Amino acid sequence: MRIDVIIPAFNEEQSIARVLAEIPAGLVREVIVVDNNSHDQTGAVAAAAGATVLREPRPGYGHACLAGMAHAFARPAAEQADIIVFLDGDYSDFPADMTALVQPIVRNEADMVIGSRALGERQAGSMLPQQLFGNWLATTLLRWFYGARFTDLGPFRAIRREALQRIGMQDTTYGWTVEMQLKAAKLQLRSVEVPVRYRRRIGISKVSGTVKGTLGAGYKILWTIFRYL
Repeated sequence: MRIDVIIPAFNEEQSIARVLAEIPAGLVREVIVVDNNSHDQTGAVAAAAGATVLREPRPGYGHACLAGMAHAFARPAAEQADIIVFLDGDYSDFPADMTALVQPIVRNEADMVIGSRALGERQAGSMLPQQLFGNWLATTLLRWFYGARFTDLGPFRAIRREALQRIGMQDTTYGWTVEMQLKAAKLQLRSVEVPVRYRRRIGISKVSGTVKGTLGAGYKILWTIFRYL
């Protein structure tokens, strides 16, 4: 199956080459790094490592993901990817876990697979208390209101290209991951989780590493959950 990877990246000059180097050889057709208005050499480093680099000047995780999707969907119909994987560029995820991540789709057992950090092995300090609480709250609300049983809003995920197109993603900032999961539940897509490993990221998180980012993400996630009821 053809697999394309989309990596949104903002100021990940120190980590992006390591992420790209650890993507399993032969598994992926194209790696798309979306330089989300970085102020460093993220784009140049990614290009030197062999990635397709797009530049999205509008800040926001969702903006970057949408730009990567637009590039992937612009291929002729016969060349469209079967699976699209989303992966962060900060080296907190283990790209080698991608092989296990896509297997439920390859075996036709799922339409979307979430890499669950809650079910996997986490390095001490890799997730801050506010992240753990936010994940618990969001997944609890998803279960109550949408009947969706998830343990994580982890950004490391794989989805069938047709399913992603059906979902019709719109969020441009912090609500991206929860929007995908709740819409998948509303469409009754087959969603599963697989355990993934997680480590302390390189550099400071733009979300959980600041008070502004933490509050902004929390508000947007909750707003998104209630918006689609």
